[in-house]
Amino acid sequence: MEQGLGFAHFISNTDEVGKIVLLVLLLLSIASWYLIVTRSLANWLVRRRADQFLNAFWQLDSVTAMDDMIQKDGINNSFADLAHQALAAVNNANGHGLQRLAAAGGMAEFLTRALRNGIEQEAAQSEHGLTVLASAGSAAPYVGLFGTVWAIYHALVQIGLSGQGTLDKVAGPVGEALIMTALGLAVAIPAVLAFNAFNRRNRLWLARLDGFAHDLYVLLSVGGDGKEAA
Repeated sequence: MEQGLGFAHFISNTDEVGKIVLLVLLLLSIASWYLIVTRSLANWLVRRRADQFLNAFWQLDSVTAMDDMIQKDGINNSFADLAHQALAAVNNANGHGLQRLAAAGGMAEFLTRALRNGIEQEAAQSEHGLTVLASAGSAAPYVGLFGTVWAIYHALVQIGLSGQGTLDKVAGPVGEALIMTALGLAVAIPAVLAFNAFNRRNRLWLARLDGFAHDLYVLLSVGGDGKEAA
């Protein structure tokens, strides 16, 4: 009896509905852990590259040197991309004048819009995968609860058919119900923790990027000659 009531025993005795529930939980778990691992590695790599870029950036002595560094090293992080977009906006406005609709309001307003758009693009990219984690964290317990209710229903059917509620008649369905509950929580808890951690990281990251955008605005609007752009 003890050897026959393992996890494999419960899985083998689960009906089609129970197997569908298990499949849904498995897919949610795979998606969650894939995003947790890939997003963690990507965030670590991007932060490392950003730190390297910022350390080199603040050693520069001119806006021209900043442009040269970006052209040489390429764009491999959000801060370099924001600096590239800001420089492109300034060069574009200087090269074509401020008479176009896109540059209405003067150089300062044009540069502000370019920086804001860059931050908004980064904010949108940082949201990648969070919907899946939120869905897994909120839906997995209910999916597991549905499997639990279904398994308890099987236990009641076993009792009704046998006419007695002995342990050997209900141990299988009750064990299946407990497993469904445990699996739902096992899927939901890592997803919720990761969702909260990534949200916090995004808030801090975007705040840091916003501060760098302000620095870029000052550097590029004042420029190398100390005159504020019109």
